[in-house]
Amino acid sequence: MAVIKVGIADLNVAVKPDTITTLGLGSCVGVTFYDSSKKIAGLAHVMLPSTELSKAAVLNKAKFADSALPELLRRMVELGAIPRRIQAKMAGGAQMFNFKDPSGQKSIGDRNIEACKVALRKLGIPLVAEDVGGNYGRTIELFTETGILEVRAISKEIKHI
Repeated sequence: MAVIKVGIADLNVAVKPDTITTLGLGSCVGVTFYDSSKKIAGLAHVMLPSTELSKAAVLNKAKFADSALPELLRRMVELGAIPRRIQAKMAGGAQMFNFKDPSGQKSIGDRNIEACKVALRKLGIPLVAEDVGGNYGRTIELFTETGILEVRAISKEIKHI
């Protein structure tokens, strides 16, 4: 069994018996996809809500909610996942610093959460569980055997969603 690590603004897939994890979700959102019949999982560490925010000459699809989630779905389908069987879970989107935006705009964490939910609706993938918001970072690990998403945070109880 291998533990597949996903970095910031990165995504990857895993197949039973492997697990897939990402560390240090602050305002970023970790979105997981899971096909329970094929035991195929995917994880995207989404850093920003929209590709419209990209200033790079070459787009990193994994960085943005609107491009990461379709790419994650594509990679899972390549491994044999059936789109109608895929369910999503997500964690993160915290407001790590307590300051007010003078423009009145939502925090980047809130915007990431919202953008991920919009992308999921567009893909027709149901969001079945979430642990989002707050003011603390998280580490998540998805177990391909069961589809359970473990959410860990300093000074918090481990959650299984």
